Amino acid sequence: MACRISELVLECRDPELLARFWCEVLDFVVLDREEDGAVEIGPREGFGGPQPTIILSRRDEPERGKSRLHVDVNATDRDQDAELERLLRIGARPADIGQTGQEPWHVLVDPEGNEFCLLKARIPPLAPPAGRA
Repeated sequence: MACRISELVLECRDPELLARFWCEVLDFVVLDREEDGAVEIGPREGFGGPQPTIILSRRDEPERGKSRLHVDVNATDRDQDAELERLLRIGARPADIGQTGQEPWHVLVDPEGNEFCLLKARIPPLAPPAGRA
């Protein structure tokens, strides 16, 4: 038996802003709001499914230095160029981390500057849970 990633926690200044952004990027929904301002987002079927949920935890001051973890995303229903346009339209911004321009991915940042990459491969969406279509 092994572990699975069930949740990712992202500390941020504005959990509601990032919840709206990442829900749009990933087609997630808000699953829970805590009294301390944290927001949990995830797939419509909720916690424990094939995808981890994301907890956006309020933190006034970001950690110093570069994060050692970033998210990679792949389009499911369009090509990379069309998905890049969509991500830029909803608030992502290009990031320059020294890439050559020949990479098959795009480096972006979310509205609070957290890096993520849009990869070239298009992958199929997850199938809905049994009984839901």
